Amino acid sequence: MAGGGWFSRWPVLRQLKGEDGRSDAARSARTDALRPRTEEADRVARSVCPYCAVGCGQLVYVKGGQVSQIEGDPDSPISRGRLCPKGSASKQLVTHPGRQTRVLYRRPYGTEWERLDLGTAMEMIADRVLRTRRDTWQQTHEGKVVRRTLGIAGLGGATLDNEENYLMKKLYTALGAIQVENQARI
Repeated sequence: MAGGGWFSRWPVLRQLKGEDGRSDAARSARTDALRPRTEEADRVARSVCPYCAVGCGQLVYVKGGQVSQIEGDPDSPISRGRLCPKGSASKQLVTHPGRQTRVLYRRPYGTEWERLDLGTAMEMIADRVLRTRRDTWQQTHEGKVVRRTLGIAGLGGATLDNEENYLMKKLYTALGAIQVENQARI
């Protein structure tokens, strides 16, 4: 085992001989040649994990206009750089080839999906919200003034910040909806 052969430099052998397995004994030429996936990123954006209601911080690395890596944000007071398995795999939300990037609509009683442009889809949603509010509006209930609709409800998600939740609550209140909830409270 004496000499400078590859066997004597093998990290496992060095660790078995008693060297600390957490430092140089665990290193090899291959390990030294590895580079972090984030090293060549053009920029880094702070974000929040889109899955559960915890709101773990994420760092989104971008290279050439494309997401190259997503990792936990060590500066996040919530997660301190840690992500669960779903959060660790969230890069797939924006890079998976099966991700839908166009609006798909299936007409009532239809069997096929059709593509719509975003403007058309937003107009359809606005028309339906206004129609539902008009058709389900209650000015009074059992002799009391209520000014409400039970035909519209809102459910916020875990990735909404306080400002977004505030605006959504204001919108639903202005529409007369009283069934407003947030995933973080459920």
